[in-house]
Amino acid sequence: MQRKSISRIHAVTGFLAFFTIATFWSSTIITELFLSQSIVVQVKTAIAYALIGFVPVMMAVGGTGFKLGGKSPHPKIAAKRGRMPFIVINGLFILVPSAIFLSIKANALQFDSWFYYVQLLELAAGAVNLTLMGLNIRDGLALTRKRPAKSSVREKSA
Repeated sequence: MQRKSISRIHAVTGFLAFFTIATFWSSTIITELFLSQSIVVQVKTAIAYALIGFVPVMMAVGGTGFKLGGKSPHPKIAAKRGRMPFIVINGLFILVPSAIFLSIKANALQFDSWFYYVQLLELAAGAVNLTLMGLNIRDGLALTRKRPAKSSVREKSA
């Protein structure tokens, strides 16, 4: 696959992953604060099912990112590479299990202290991932921005 295609896949899946987590995070806040428990159940169930598509998107972001970055010593690439393990660990060991746990508890209508502790943990972990992914997006955009060509036109004296 050509580098340009890999770069496009990386950009699209990166933005999709970021906005998916942002959607999960904001819908959790909105439903918990302003809507009924039945809506909370629906949102928690939808998030758990959405993981089926979301996890492969995250794998695509990581895979294409490593393919594009290689072993480059560029500081922005190194920073992106350094943030990825935290994003992955946070996702695999906090966000995914939390989403499944919260879906199970919500569907059983068990809105107890454990539900809310895990909910707070999930929101905190989601905020961390959004921040780290936002930094990766910022650095990725900086790496791909077109630089203006130097002008070869000489100034004429009047």
